[in-house]
Amino acid sequence: MATIPAAPPTSARRSRRAKPPRAGRPEALQRWERGALAAVLVTAVGLYSWGIGHAALHPFYGAATRSMAGSWRAFFYGGLDTSGSITIDKLPGAFWPEAVSVWIFGPHTWAAALPQVVEGVLTVWLLHRIVRAWAGPFAALTAALVLTLTPVTVVLTRATIPDTALTLLLVTAAGALQKAVRTERLLPLITCGVWVGLAFQAKMLQAWLVLPVFALVYQLVAPGTPLNRALRSLAAGAVALAVSCSWVLLAWATPAADRPYLDGTSNNSAFAMVFGYNGLSRFSSDPTAFGAVAGTAASRTHGNTGLTMLINHNVGPQVAWFLPLAIAAAVTGILWRSGQPRTDPQRAGFVLWGGWLAVHALVFSVSNGNHAYYTAVIAPALAALAGGGLELFRSEYETGGQRRVALPAAIALTTLWALVLDWPTRFLPWLLPLAGMLAICGAVGLWIRGPRTSPRLVHSALAAGIAAMLVVPAGWSFACLDPMYAGASTSPTAGPVGLGYEAALRNHRPVPRVGLDEPGARDTAILRYVTAHRHGEKYLLATQAAYAAEPLLRAKSEPMLVMGGFTGLTPYPSARQLGTLVTTHELRFALLTTKRPSTAATTWVKAHCTRIRPNAYGRRTGGTLSLYDCEKPRPARKAAH
Repeated sequence: MATIPAAPPTSARRSRRAKPPRAGRPEALQRWERGALAAVLVTAVGLYSWGIGHAALHPFYGAATRSMAGSWRAFFYGGLDTSGSITIDKLPGAFWPEAVSVWIFGPHTWAAALPQVVEGVLTVWLLHRIVRAWAGPFAALTAALVLTLTPVTVVLTRATIPDTALTLLLVTAAGALQKAVRTERLLPLITCGVWVGLAFQAKMLQAWLVLPVFALVYQLVAPGTPLNRALRSLAAGAVALAVSCSWVLLAWATPAADRPYLDGTSNNSAFAMVFGYNGLSRFSSDPTAFGAVAGTAASRTHGNTGLTMLINHNVGPQVAWFLPLAIAAAVTGILWRSGQPRTDPQRAGFVLWGGWLAVHALVFSVSNGNHAYYTAVIAPALAALAGGGLELFRSEYETGGQRRVALPAAIALTTLWALVLDWPTRFLPWLLPLAGMLAICGAVGLWIRGPRTSPRLVHSALAAGIAAMLVVPAGWSFACLDPMYAGASTSPTAGPVGLGYEAALRNHRPVPRVGLDEPGARDTAILRYVTAHRHGEKYLLATQAAYAAEPLLRAKSEPMLVMGGFTGLTPYPSARQLGTLVTTHELRFALLTTKRPSTAATTWVKAHCTRIRPNAYGRRTGGTLSLYDCEKPRPARKAAH
């Protein structure tokens, strides 16, 4: 059995080497390591892509993706329809890869979901490289495996939500920072700022949460004088700010008449969309902060907040399986290496990943509410700390002394914590005894080590311990291959928790998934009718809010005027603008819904347009939707006698 290499040698051991490795460049992977990494990556590919043709396509983002694939204007601005009359309520960066994929492969659900799979696998691979350079092969493989089998990672890579792109870009930024710290070169630090700026294009302000941690790590650990480190940090921060705000500034500099209306804003301002609607309004009591429109139940979530949010019965099973181990690793890693030089790279890694975890946990706890999938961004930190912590404990175990107890204790603690997280739902009761037996074998095998103990026995005990820690979260991860345990497309969650699972229980079947180019009978009937009666109008129809437009836009790449944007409250178009479009024969039909609030524009439609009976387009009832024809004058009401 091949011996697993330990962490990078200490400075005393490294000095005895004839040719030390070049700083910042990891050594080549050994044969056993290449095989192990390949197995992890194959597992990630299979787990993330299984059934990709029925991926959890977000209804709103899926509609925008198809439109962005068919129009350069919609592509650049994130237009919700091909005409780019109004944008989505987010920056478009995370959806550019999906739009390109749909443009290349066609309007298929798997084409929209493919970039998510690639992003997820790349994150695993990059984390392995970063952790290997920091803590060695054993830590890197452990971290890669932990990230691969984290339920929230799995369920999110099988959906079309921006957090997967955010996570990949921030992990890439962490790798650039690590290289900058090790090499004392400016270019990697500037590159780190670029990656953070690109992450901002994916998820806006959330990308900036790592900046204080990155700055702290560079100031504490990087070589050079304090002034030099400070100036370099400011330069990288300026780059991050410039790249972050590039799209916002371009949208701001473009005249309003030459670009789409920016959704989520009352003043058509990119700053209001980013820093108000998607920023301050999520943390303050003012829902209209900085020019934002008020959010609705469809655009805001409540709950999953407070200091215990990471371990509640909804969020905990998604991400927190290695939380106690990660905290213990960060604390002991910093304390046990307190006597090392300031530039100690091993301690720097614990500060980096521990700070990443702490900042995100704090911000999540004080927000107005969080979807469980928001926590996907902390999964790399938990995985890195788990790998680095186990390597630290393993090296102390091999050294002997009082600290050798940390390794079997970490295995026992992490396995016990898995039982705690699974207990409220008892989702996988048959795995709990298996995890317990593996943990006992691992912990006891490591505890009873003597001078004549075979290294093979130690390795077997350690492997059993790692399997014990992973078996329950792996069960939750594989369970989400069943749509019953994958949550809703708008809020993916693994296992029997969350609103998606509750809806599935009520309906006695999984939540229906939407797809590209797969219209239902009602949507097909509406599209057929308005297409047949269209006579050169610019817009196929206008809809009340994105809710009514989403299935039509996913089915047909045509200009559609989405009144009110995602929430239905965005003041575009005004009643006057709508009337002008009708009188100039740019718009004829309007589709209203009872599931969104009335606005001045919808009131105008009801006052000036004629409601079309559902049987005119082959339906018995319109349900929550009503189709109006604005070319025909509304019949006058008879005067009361």
